[in-house]
Amino acid sequence: MTPADSLRNLGVRATSNGGELRIWSEHAESIELCIFDHTDPNWIVRTVPMVRDAHNVWVGRSRTLTAGRRYGIRVSGPAGPTHSFHPEKTLIDPYARGLARVGPDQWQSTMVDGGFDWAGSVKPNTPMDHTVVYEAHVRGLSKLNPSMPVELRGTYAGLAHESTIAYLKNLGVTAVELLPVQSFVSEQRLIKQGLSNYWGYNTFNFFTPHADYATQASQSEGPEAVLREFKGMVKLLHEAGLEVILDVVYNHTAEEGPAGPVTSLRGIDNATYYRQNAKGHYIDVTGCGNTVDFGHEVPRRLVLDSLRYWAEEVQIDGFRFDLAATLGRDENVHYTPEHPLLTAIRDDPALAGVKLIAEPWDVGMGGWQTGNFPTGWSEWNDRYRDRMRSFWLTDVAAVRNNSTSDSGIGRFASRLAGSANTFSLERGPLASLNFITAHDGFTMADLTAYNVKHNVGNGEANRDGTDGNNSFNHGVEGPTRDVTVLRTRRRAMRNLLGTLLLSAGVPMLTAGDEFGRSQRGNNNAYCHDSELTWLDWDFDDWQQDLHRVTRQLLALRRQNPALRPVRFGRPGFTTPSASQMDWYNAAGQSMSETDWNSPQERTLQYLAASTPEHEAFNRILLIVHGLETPVDVTLPLHTGVSGYTVLWDSSHDDIREVQSSYMPGARLTMGGTSMLLLRAEDAPA
Repeated sequence: MTPADSLRNLGVRATSNGGELRIWSEHAESIELCIFDHTDPNWIVRTVPMVRDAHNVWVGRSRTLTAGRRYGIRVSGPAGPTHSFHPEKTLIDPYARGLARVGPDQWQSTMVDGGFDWAGSVKPNTPMDHTVVYEAHVRGLSKLNPSMPVELRGTYAGLAHESTIAYLKNLGVTAVELLPVQSFVSEQRLIKQGLSNYWGYNTFNFFTPHADYATQASQSEGPEAVLREFKGMVKLLHEAGLEVILDVVYNHTAEEGPAGPVTSLRGIDNATYYRQNAKGHYIDVTGCGNTVDFGHEVPRRLVLDSLRYWAEEVQIDGFRFDLAATLGRDENVHYTPEHPLLTAIRDDPALAGVKLIAEPWDVGMGGWQTGNFPTGWSEWNDRYRDRMRSFWLTDVAAVRNNSTSDSGIGRFASRLAGSANTFSLERGPLASLNFITAHDGFTMADLTAYNVKHNVGNGEANRDGTDGNNSFNHGVEGPTRDVTVLRTRRRAMRNLLGTLLLSAGVPMLTAGDEFGRSQRGNNNAYCHDSELTWLDWDFDDWQQDLHRVTRQLLALRRQNPALRPVRFGRPGFTTPSASQMDWYNAAGQSMSETDWNSPQERTLQYLAASTPEHEAFNRILLIVHGLETPVDVTLPLHTGVSGYTVLWDSSHDDIREVQSSYMPGARLTMGGTSMLLLRAEDAPA
């Protein structure tokens, strides 16, 4: 038997002789399977000694262990600095497909049948170049939605409600990326403060949906109904052509530091599952108290089995891996892109076609790894985020204050074109998951309204959350009635949205940014399950305008394949699905080295022509102007271009009164800090 075969079928499964539970532990001396009464969570109706095989897999069987039954394990083992055996505690099966809450902060594993009629529903399999990710929170997305019954708001069923689906489809996104929905609990520190972990980055179990996001009816019925509601959500989203991506947290668990709760992995085999030195001191590269040790085969197998379960049994389309650099740390805690877990995830046949997105950093030594993940992975591109924020916000603030901007147009252009200076030719622009904002940080509206964070409500005296926001309040901190300030803020939001949705790469839009949602300057609202973090579906007039602009930009992205290259081009070669890019300055001349590198140069014309494989030929001209004073621009004379048609202008909420077409060589005036997208028309053959 190979090592991989020895780890098969971990967890509980039904057999012809009842249920069988398989648990791995190298250092345990004995393990008992405990089966509970159907009604009394404190009454163990049967205890089964588990038997260890030659590969440290402990096996227990019982005819009493059937679907719907609650169970747990008790593990005994040696004392010592690296161990944490507590035989008096009943632990959660790491592979449990169901969890039942039996008291305050008390849970028991539950055996579920898992049967579900998918009724022919299939995964949309949206190509990456057509993918637009919408990062959302299950509760926050629909909690205030007046178009659905109250009992569905803030639930899995609410996410799948016809009004939510209609909104997402009308907006034009293709995939919903859900903040953690694997079972999680709040940290002990937050509980003592009377707060809760709203975001969910504190995983309790890697196989079960978070029960609190199910409807009260499903929660009352039990874990089987919770799982059924979750699968029903996925089914309805798939039928609407929307993919479901899960934000998964495998880098650490809710057992926290060594003094934290003992609920599962720590009590089963602390020495194997968590990184620690010989004295039992935890090596924490996550900042969350513990780090799962992926230098060992068994924790790697746990992650792979979890991913297979969600991808196959629950039909999930993709995963965004929190602090993914941790998953690539070897037995010496060094990151390597060829780590066996990272390559196994990519190469696993069960995960073929599943989208893999890394948050390419953690807080340990050498933890920043943007651009350094294997082929087949996409990455959150923080370099893109920081550059685009700087260009439209802090650089503009610097110039307004008679200072020099951080950089000119060159570094902005490299990000706009797919970040070839970060991602290899082999990986291409689709390795870049572009974002301006995410759940963590300012909302897009707050980027334009606050110079500093306002996190006092988090209970940490405003110490938490980043201070490096690259934001600009445009002259007033926070809310204002100043018409001029409001106008410039809204133009800045249009520029940020335009940059995100017209850049090469895969865009991620944070829920609510499409209509200017604010968190009142809180850039770390992880502990607020309230109207501060929920989406308000009652839009003001200006929010409706911004929402319409976002829909228009997404439609333009779909309609213009030149904006969506699959590969990087190479000078002198025609590469299929790699847009041919030509760059011009404001005078319509090819960019010089001075143009690229001068901090004073803030205007660019970007002509991109597709090299199609699957779509019709397309060519666009995108003009970017990053100063608050207007500038005259001469449109480029380019072989094969007979004219330019205006598609979008960030200077205006409504472009219907803007001149619609220009000849090559024509001169036009760009408004201050604005973007202009034009379609380049083909010259007659």
